[in-house]
Amino acid sequence: MPAMHLSLQILPRVPDERIYPTVDKVIEMIRASGLPHIIGPMETTIEGEMDQLFDLVKEAHRICLAEGASRVGAVIKTDMKPGGLSFDEKIGKYRDK
Repeated sequence: MPAMHLSLQILPRVPDERIYPTVDKVIEMIRASGLPHIIGPMETTIEGEMDQLFDLVKEAHRICLAEGASRVGAVIKTDMKPGGLSFDEKIGKYRDK
């Protein structure tokens, strides 16, 4: 299956002082996946195959629960097209060369 993009904003219900450490663990998991990704202040966008991306979403929820979240919300956006997508095609002209 061709590459697509998925943006994930994970929203763990944890005490305020645990929000960043919990989200950091999710970002570590995304980095460890080896998939291309862009970390933003509100969400992380990842490039990969559909099954890979949704497996990361499931694991992000598991991480939050393991970190003590009493509830986990997420905002998920996807973009796909026949033949696949790449970050370079979308934002290459905006990146520093």
